[in-house]
Amino acid sequence: MVRYGSVETGGTKFVLAIGDENFKIIKKLQIPTTTPDETIEGVIRFFKENPIDSLGIGSFGPIDINLNSSTYGYITTTPKAGWAQVNLLSRVKEVLNVPVAFTTDVNAAAYGEMIATGKQSLVYFTIGTGIGGGAVQDGKFVGGISHSEMGHTFVKRHPDDLDFTGICPFHGDCLEGLAAGPSIEARTGIRGEDLPYESPVWDIIAYYIAQMAVNTTLNFAPEKIVFGGGVMAQSHMMIRVQEQFLKLLNDYVQIPGLIDEYLVTPSIENNGSATIGGFAMAKELIKNSYN
Repeated sequence: MVRYGSVETGGTKFVLAIGDENFKIIKKLQIPTTTPDETIEGVIRFFKENPIDSLGIGSFGPIDINLNSSTYGYITTTPKAGWAQVNLLSRVKEVLNVPVAFTTDVNAAAYGEMIATGKQSLVYFTIGTGIGGGAVQDGKFVGGISHSEMGHTFVKRHPDDLDFTGICPFHGDCLEGLAAGPSIEARTGIRGEDLPYESPVWDIIAYYIAQMAVNTTLNFAPEKIVFGGGVMAQSHMMIRVQEQFLKLLNDYVQIPGLIDEYLVTPSIENNGSATIGGFAMAKELIKNSYN
């Protein structure tokens, strides 16, 4: 039986999984994100104890995906302490000695949602501790010299939020600086999960996320936009974003289907989109090796 491996790297945990040819999870393990040496050794140990035929890695970024680059496979300028310029891909691949696909965590999640929904053109955003976006067009990742960094694009400021400088260490008030989970606590002193749903801050956050959705619609014209992450797990947030989206788009272009079919939360439960995407990327490596 063919066995595929998946690694989703995150700022607080790595999700490791093994799946069969139908992407059914056989075994799954979460390990804490500590130092690169300790965490990568945990990844290697898991897959040495549970052998696989190929592996898909979806990593937090920025990462180097340029096959011609001397730092291909590296996590590069990440703000995650201790993880900048870490050669993640080679350290895993050389020990496990299996084919490894390497992309961003949000690209992997977009790929997983593509598999689950059958949509060949979609964009996946995670809105949590940070913001990232991955796009699939005609079943292929969107990218050129590198992967996209849609979480660090700039948006128009909400009139009631002009005094907030933003929290992004690189850009201040880019999208991530204004709408990621930690920005809520930076404004209010209250963590998002404890902030009352009546707080006007939620509408401010929704305004920025809706702008991202409008820009994505106009730039990529996807069949679906999927929102994962802790901020969008708030039960009231999707409705807020959908309402703001319709106002901002103002019927300029038509969206496919109803708004609650176009702007959606993940179809794969328990934030499992990247895991399924990892399996699918690993399967593609095996498939392509026989073609």
